[in-house]
Amino acid sequence: MSRPKPRTHVRLKSTSRRVPAGSAEPVVIQQDFYARMGGPQQFQKLFEHLPGVSFFVKDRQSRMICASQPFWEHLGAKSEAEIVGKTDDDFFPPHAADHFQRDDQLVMTTGRPLIGRVELWYNEQRVLDWFVTNKLPVRDTRGEIIGVMGTVRSYEGQRRTMLPMSLINSTVDYIREHHHERLTVDDLADQAGLSPRQLHRKFRDVFGLSVQEFLIKTRIQAASDALLHSDLSISQIAAKFGFCDQSAFTQLFRKHTGLTPLKFRRRYSAATESNT
Repeated sequence: MSRPKPRTHVRLKSTSRRVPAGSAEPVVIQQDFYARMGGPQQFQKLFEHLPGVSFFVKDRQSRMICASQPFWEHLGAKSEAEIVGKTDDDFFPPHAADHFQRDDQLVMTTGRPLIGRVELWYNEQRVLDWFVTNKLPVRDTRGEIIGVMGTVRSYEGQRRTMLPMSLINSTVDYIREHHHERLTVDDLADQAGLSPRQLHRKFRDVFGLSVQEFLIKTRIQAASDALLHSDLSISQIAAKFGFCDQSAFTQLFRKHTGLTPLKFRRRYSAATESNT
């Protein structure tokens, strides 16, 4: 989890409802969760002091329970209390909120952590940014899973503090600006002044992805945005973002999102338009 520009729309699922202004219900939700968990955990305060890292906790319905200041500030809130009891639907476009909540449910259903998930979203300036998310289950005093906790680290937020990142900054910036072109790993290695093997190793160290996987994820996210915010045909979008043809684009898009480009556009375009 983990992000796009905060939105003012509300699109809540049946598992969560909008809390009236001034209601005590968010506090009740938070206190009940803490009671089941064994009380607020003091180590949460540590996350306020980790550069470039945000922390959050959600319950079984993916409602926000608590978060570090960088997290709720990124959502456009003025205090933690403003996000308690709300879901990703309150802050993100429908396709992004659905994606985050699917990951939440996967962790809570299986009990297995989701570590090093690389996500690409547009930030507040409409510039693609990369986020690394970790999610783990939260258990109550009896050992039953009652929620999910996670950290979100922005590439831009960390690039000044991590040496491995400094070695590939120029390549990341180049991909951000030229992902619509038909780039190859050799092209990117030449641009970075590294061998393909060295560049691959450095991307693995930072993102846990190969250069090619990183490039494809970038193109898929940019194409997703174009599907929802432009009238370009699917074949035009495939060509615009460097895919060799529409068939290859459709295959990769379905692999990464679980939907074909056409189904993605039909499912989320109407919801996006109604919430703007």
